[in-house]
Amino acid sequence: MLQNILNKTGSTNGNQYITKASEMSDVLENYLFNIFEKELNTPNSVLLSYKPIVVKKIAAYISGKINMPASIGISGETASGKSTITMDLIETIESFGTEFGVPDIITRVNTDDYYYDRSEMVKAAGSFSEFAKNYDLDSPDALELELMCENIKELLAGKATYLPKYDMSGTAIRYDNYTYAKPSKIIISEGLFTLTDKVRDAFNFKIYVDIPENIKRTRFFIRAEERGLGDSAEIIYANANKKAEFYIRPCRNIADIVLSGAADRIKYKNFLNKIIGLIQEIYY
Repeated sequence: MLQNILNKTGSTNGNQYITKASEMSDVLENYLFNIFEKELNTPNSVLLSYKPIVVKKIAAYISGKINMPASIGISGETASGKSTITMDLIETIESFGTEFGVPDIITRVNTDDYYYDRSEMVKAAGSFSEFAKNYDLDSPDALELELMCENIKELLAGKATYLPKYDMSGTAIRYDNYTYAKPSKIIISEGLFTLTDKVRDAFNFKIYVDIPENIKRTRFFIRAEERGLGDSAEIIYANANKKAEFYIRPCRNIADIVLSGAADRIKYKNFLNKIIGLIQEIYY
């Protein structure tokens, strides 16, 4: 068993702690590599690709070789499934924290909450759909990403902070200093522009969610109807595609992990639980 191997990797007494953590990290790296490779070669895998360095980094965090909070940034095009994947990750990690009594295990920072307040422009246009025809929401410049980067770094430094809250119902109102956020072991963020250049350096782990065009389009227009975008939906979708080519799709290349937005949700949780299982075997 893994625990039997880890028990042979030195002692945690005094100056031997660093040695043990380093040796444990090496052992874990091999186990994690096998988990990633097996998933990558599974039909309808949640994994489309990954960089080997991310396996080493995860092993370093689990072993304690890196002893600091971890930040995860998740990006992808509109309707790629990034929000759903993020919430499933949060739910799985929180369940682990509850089961094993790990407090303050994860904090979410929502990229969409950093859209600038444009409520007066919506009022002037008469409706959000009319406003959206003439205002580009599909550009990083529509968000205060510098503030988001600052908030994440505050949390990583162990400082509590207040996050903004953006009203997605069509008012374009942003409430500043709205949500109290406590520092935690994991900080997670998702959004269209989460991995763009103004904020990407705040993340230790970068994840991109990819999706086939036909699935993305279907999801988008279902959501557009729910949000009452009306006849502006086609214009918004065309603009989103155009801007994604410039702003979002290049983020795939800098991501540590590329996930499939079309994979079954249960498979995401199963994959994550295999990694969490290593933590349970070592520490609990």
